[in-house]
Amino acid sequence: MKDEVFSLPADFTLGTATASLQIEGGDTNNSWYRWSMKGGTVKDGTNSLVACDHWNRIDEDVSLMKKLRVNGYRMSLEWSRIEPEEGTFSATAFEHYREELVKLREAGIEPMVTLHHFSNPLWLEDDGGWTDPRVVGRFERYTEEAVRRLGDLVSRWATINEPNVYLHGGYLEGFWPPGERSVSSFFRGAVHMIGAHIAAYRTIHAVRSVLGHDGTAVGPVHHLRVFDPLADRPGERFACRLTDRFFQRLFTEGMATGRVLVPSSGRYPFGRGDFQDFFGVNYYTRDMVAFRPCKPGRMFAELSVREGAAVNDLGWEIYPEGLYRICRKYYEQYRKPVYITENGTCDAADAFRTRYVYDHLREVRRLIDDGIDVRGYYHWTLMDNFEWAEGESARFGLIETDYETQKRTIRPSGKFYADFCKNRGVTDAMLKRYFGVKQ
Repeated sequence: MKDEVFSLPADFTLGTATASLQIEGGDTNNSWYRWSMKGGTVKDGTNSLVACDHWNRIDEDVSLMKKLRVNGYRMSLEWSRIEPEEGTFSATAFEHYREELVKLREAGIEPMVTLHHFSNPLWLEDDGGWTDPRVVGRFERYTEEAVRRLGDLVSRWATINEPNVYLHGGYLEGFWPPGERSVSSFFRGAVHMIGAHIAAYRTIHAVRSVLGHDGTAVGPVHHLRVFDPLADRPGERFACRLTDRFFQRLFTEGMATGRVLVPSSGRYPFGRGDFQDFFGVNYYTRDMVAFRPCKPGRMFAELSVREGAAVNDLGWEIYPEGLYRICRKYYEQYRKPVYITENGTCDAADAFRTRYVYDHLREVRRLIDDGIDVRGYYHWTLMDNFEWAEGESARFGLIETDYETQKRTIRPSGKFYADFCKNRGVTDAMLKRYFGVKQ
């Protein structure tokens, strides 16, 4: 496709996204810090104790966001800081998050706040975590307190980030905390995360209404992939449908309507309703699916990358059209505004990130042209950070982080994104500057 100028609507949100555990540092009371200290659990042997030291560098990092000219920022609260012991809430943590939210708003940056982004307080983790049914009420209590304390500063709330990825890593494959390998634990956790989302959805609306605030928008954030059959045979199409059902649809349908596909066989254990005001999409890649009847525990599927495809540093296929396919599919299913809550690539050399951002934002323009109600795009991520099991080795940032000195440096791709945000699109001058396109 020929490079071309394009623009996005004036009221479109252009932002970046982070997660508290991955950038804040300084907290040892969470499941991921303890997991990273076990040894052999993180690829490069690093841990989250320092990360990007964001907890102590809010002014600097908000200043960097202003240089990127973003008008949105998706961040998360660290449950372990807010509720360090069950039923005990930290005034200090809430004061800190209030300060951060105020600084963002003063900078003209609209926050979207995520309540759960992969990490748990240790008291929750040691008491069954997401496999214990009490977690639904516990999450509701935490949500109520967070919204009561911060709800005047936040209208956009994401309840739970990528429940499928969290449960797959922690309860099915066991390479994330708590390190289980249990199909039954995966499905119990899925039911409880669906229930927790629904409880949080109701709570956020109720508390913000009592506080006298309108414009509340609440939604889940889903990690969604394109699953295409490797050779388009019947068995592979079947494996694609099965993988999609249990890795994605189980969560999208449950959190949207309350209908739990498995193990409740399509019942509504938390009530039937409409439990999302927007649909959050985290999109990175697609998988080619081969049918493997010897692998029932993996949905009879073996996932691979298309032969000859461009890939990032982690070997993920770079497939911009997938963003269009995913957003169109779920918008047509649920008819809710779409926020692309994460999209980015691992590129330590910053060799292809600029092209990646351009190509995916062009798909956003295509979606809008085709009548899909996409309202925002949050690039993953603001800066290099502690990238879960990859540690500090996987670099997704528009800003390079030197972990020894904590120096931040805006990469060329970050400068491209800043220009895009400034112009609300791509100009002829940008095409020439970044891609060498003659005018």
